[in-house]
Amino acid sequence: LGEKARERISHFLQRKVDKGTMGVDERAAALDRLSLTTSLSDFGTCDLVVEAIVEDLDAKLALFSELETIVRPDAILATNTSALSVTEIAAAVSTPARVVGMHFFNPAPLMPLVEIVQAELSSQTAVEAAYAVGERLGKRPIRCHDTPGFVVNRILIPLLNDCLRVLDEARISPEDLDTAMTAGAGWPMGPCALVDLVGIDVHVHASEALYEKLREPRMAPPPRIVAMKNAGLLGRKSGRGFYAYE
Repeated sequence: LGEKARERISHFLQRKVDKGTMGVDERAAALDRLSLTTSLSDFGTCDLVVEAIVEDLDAKLALFSELETIVRPDAILATNTSALSVTEIAAAVSTPARVVGMHFFNPAPLMPLVEIVQAELSSQTAVEAAYAVGERLGKRPIRCHDTPGFVVNRILIPLLNDCLRVLDEARISPEDLDTAMTAGAGWPMGPCALVDLVGIDVHVHASEALYEKLREPRMAPPPRIVAMKNAGLLGRKSGRGFYAYE
């Protein structure tokens, strides 16, 4: 698993070299700084741990509870959740002041934004430390409080759902819908291509989580993508979604 991760990171960094946005020496230095592990005990000396596991509250609660017994008392615990409550995740530890959200956007190496989410009991020290890390990573961090969907997904998910409903209502193809939004609305990527990239299952889960919290009809995932998720058509990760991928 660790070597597979190294290969993916190496491939991505090579693409940056090929595009002229990173030097060969920079790439080599970045790879040398990587420390890969599958053991949580190796996080014991970390200043900051960012969790990015499956979007399941019980799984995150279990992980944070275990991490608390491993990391230093002053270490910051961050979650990359896109739809779950950071406050609820922080309840898994006895020191919730050190828990914050650090929501990166997919693909994380390319997207500059990171939402620094302050939970109900997050300390300002933890929030500002996470913000500073975001800046050091070359990101453009923003601060926000723990609310369903935070900032971007609260706006983007219902908008994407509206776009996807138009597929059936206007009887338009995914290609034409994406063209409409890129050529007509200035989007850098069409909604169908974007959901394929994010993952059909991830989008459905985030939509369901927002709908459960807010009960706004636009938050509910359209039946078409729920059916796609159930059929295993998850987008790029499965080789097929709105589009087919090799």
